[in-house]
Amino acid sequence: MSRTSLRMDVSPLRELSAFRHLWLSSIITRFGSMVTYVAAPYQIKELTGSYVAVGLVGVLEIIPLVIFGLYGGTLADRADRKRVVLATEFGLMISVLLLAINSHVGSPRVWVIYVVALLAASCDGLQSPSLDALVPRIIPVDKLGAASALMSLTRSIGFIFGTMLGGVLVAKIGFTYSYLVDVATYGLSLFFLMKLPCVAPVREVHDKPIAAIVESGKYAWSRKDLLGTYVIDTAAMIFAYPVALFPFLADALHSPESLGLLYAAGAVGASLATLTSGWTARVHRHGMAVIYAAMAWGIGIALVGFSHNVPMALFGLAIAGAADMVSGLFRSLIWNTTIPDHLRGRMAGIEMLSYSIGPQLGQVRSSFSAQLFGLNKAFISGGLLCTAVVGGCAAALPSLRNYKAGSLQT
Repeated sequence: MSRTSLRMDVSPLRELSAFRHLWLSSIITRFGSMVTYVAAPYQIKELTGSYVAVGLVGVLEIIPLVIFGLYGGTLADRADRKRVVLATEFGLMISVLLLAINSHVGSPRVWVIYVVALLAASCDGLQSPSLDALVPRIIPVDKLGAASALMSLTRSIGFIFGTMLGGVLVAKIGFTYSYLVDVATYGLSLFFLMKLPCVAPVREVHDKPIAAIVESGKYAWSRKDLLGTYVIDTAAMIFAYPVALFPFLADALHSPESLGLLYAAGAVGASLATLTSGWTARVHRHGMAVIYAAMAWGIGIALVGFSHNVPMALFGLAIAGAADMVSGLFRSLIWNTTIPDHLRGRMAGIEMLSYSIGPQLGQVRSSFSAQLFGLNKAFISGGLLCTAVVGGCAAALPSLRNYKAGSLQT
């Protein structure tokens, strides 16, 4: 295999100005959001010292993600997707500003963090379908694979450096100014988003949101290969998404300063997978790639539970992150190359539920598991269960197993 075949395709950044602006917005806002991603649960831990209190954030976010994710999908098919993204980006900026204000008062309130989590999840639910459905409208079909890899890279890079910076900022300047860094990145992100072209709907959809959602649900049910990608991803995240345990893992490894590294390790693995993603163009069995990668994610998480030092824990998380990225790249290809544009926003809403609700439930599962059985067993049991459940789901999903590039399973 030549080095050229492994090299990442960056041509969409060179050739498409709209995609370049979207990419810059994404990497900037991701960078800042990861600072808050580290700061908020760490602040809850400092205020309560409870596994469950940290994991409760995931519970609270589920309902708004479901409601506003589905409604956001109808908005993406009925309204200008650029306007929806701009409005919700502003809402997310305001939510982080509220966290900064709460931290600045003499006695920060945990309930305020929970309320802001609800607000942010609502904005995220409304935004994600429009953001995801916007990409295929500004990218030619032959560039979608490369564009998906580049967008995934923004998440990985933002996660790596954002979480590492978040750990440092919380330790050095405190929670208030850490949140304000995130607020500033949202402002810069809005600047680039305003440069995007308008992306109006291509055709009329149902006037009633419920009817529009039902239509998309029927389409998803008719596509068992598509449904399989949602099931596999959700199952993997429910059983093996232990991010809520990272503050406690850092303490257990006698290395509080490694918290940022623990958050970043998965993204490092994901970045390596993305930067060498040229090989994915030669893989045609996209369904099996999703399945194998999801199982490898579980193995990586289980390895963390067997770790007795920071390097070994980081290694397991890096394996998990690389596997998750490979799964994500092939899921995106299946979604972006087969879903009609008039359904793309609503289907993006359903997709968002699969990759958002799973992690929230995963944080709850891992928190209660650690509370009942101990920290290491929470990682080990979750990873092994993930691998087993994904294998079982794959056995029951022949349409996904048999899916190949360019095919449309019905």
